[in-house]
Amino acid sequence: MVRRQQEADRAIRPRLRSPGHPKFQRHVVAAFWTQIAGGLLPEEASAVAGVAPAVGARWFRNAGGMPPFDIKQQASGRYLFFAEREEIALLRAQGKGVREIARAIGRDPGTISRELRRNAATRSGTIEYRASVAQWKADMAARRPKVAKLVANERLHAYVEERLAGRICGPDGTQITGPPAPRWTGLNKPHRKDRAWTRAWSPEQIANRIKLDFPDDESMRISHEAIYQALYIEGRGALKRELVWCLRTGRALRAPRERSRRKTWAHVTPETLISERPAEAEDRAVPGHWEGDLVIGLERSAIGTVVDRTTRFTILVHLPREPGYRHKHTPKNGPALAGYGAITMKNALANSMSTLPEQLRRSLTWDRGKELSAHAQFTVETDIPVFFADPRSPWQRGTNENTNGLLRQYFPKGTDLSRWSAEEIEAVAHTLNTRPRKILGWKTPAEAFDEHLRSLQQAGVATTG
Repeated sequence: MVRRQQEADRAIRPRLRSPGHPKFQRHVVAAFWTQIAGGLLPEEASAVAGVAPAVGARWFRNAGGMPPFDIKQQASGRYLFFAEREEIALLRAQGKGVREIARAIGRDPGTISRELRRNAATRSGTIEYRASVAQWKADMAARRPKVAKLVANERLHAYVEERLAGRICGPDGTQITGPPAPRWTGLNKPHRKDRAWTRAWSPEQIANRIKLDFPDDESMRISHEAIYQALYIEGRGALKRELVWCLRTGRALRAPRERSRRKTWAHVTPETLISERPAEAEDRAVPGHWEGDLVIGLERSAIGTVVDRTTRFTILVHLPREPGYRHKHTPKNGPALAGYGAITMKNALANSMSTLPEQLRRSLTWDRGKELSAHAQFTVETDIPVFFADPRSPWQRGTNENTNGLLRQYFPKGTDLSRWSAEEIEAVAHTLNTRPRKILGWKTPAEAFDEHLRSLQQAGVATTG
């Protein structure tokens, strides 16, 4: 009876391929895509979901950056869960009967009986129930794949493809060839190279224009999301993958919307916001509060600039390139060799400012550049707290911005700043520091700085006496 029932169950189900390696459970995959939707990178989402980075990268690539199922949809209690299948496997291994297993997990005996018949593992020559194989069989049997609309409707397919990849034409209808199309590499569009000249309508433009072109033909309807899925999801087979280069962005994979909203300045912590800077820095009455930034030159060359808010005294930081640097030939994601990587910048800035008296090392306000992402180590080494200006708020570092403008007379934009030695840069700083300023009553920054320094020294002697 049992054998006839098993044969009957198999008669209504197509032959399933070998399960191979047990697949990750749906909740694990859903956790991965939830993190992706939250803006994490594949390797970061993999760590949260508990899978290998290579597995997460493969999921992301094969799905074109899009979740393969609705991650917000909750599983129905009508069907067995993987945890229940694990419980069934344990109780079955203990020799429990169908009705006893049904009572233990709170299911109908008929449900347990069908589960043991339909989803048992049979490749070993015997009938054994294993939870992973049972879950895989259940998932395969539950699939209800639909034919993509662009596959079933050739006229719709031709309309969409023509608006995406059709040749451009002049006003008289003459086709314009344009530059030769680059070879498809499976990656993002070529950087700073020619792209094929196509009509390049966006999916949203296609989805809305088709309603005007075919107002009475309901078969000629498609959503912009369906077009994106046809382009990006592997296995849809509706549109060629290389047509993604016809989109404006030319991305090989879709980027989740939340990723563009990610916090770009992860090194800026709440305690380093400019709003946390001591109030005495605002009125410029007390020296020792500094503002800093980089002056950028040709081929990623740079010079660090640090200016005292009170005296306008300027310190220039020499940032020579490190050995092995070659412009546009350094390895991708390799070490920062341009001279202002986080550690290099921290060391150079610490060497320049650690010579200042303790009373003149009250704070440093920096732009939001990542060159000072090692600010915590800098503060430990120099005892100078670092604060970061708000995004797109250069007026919060107005003294430094004004000084950078003066420095451009000596270091113009578009010139290689790495050719200047530390002595030459120091000479430029000395020139600025010995130039009289109206804001200082026509004193020079060096004179104002020396006055404050002497007053601090006299105060220290008086206190000691």
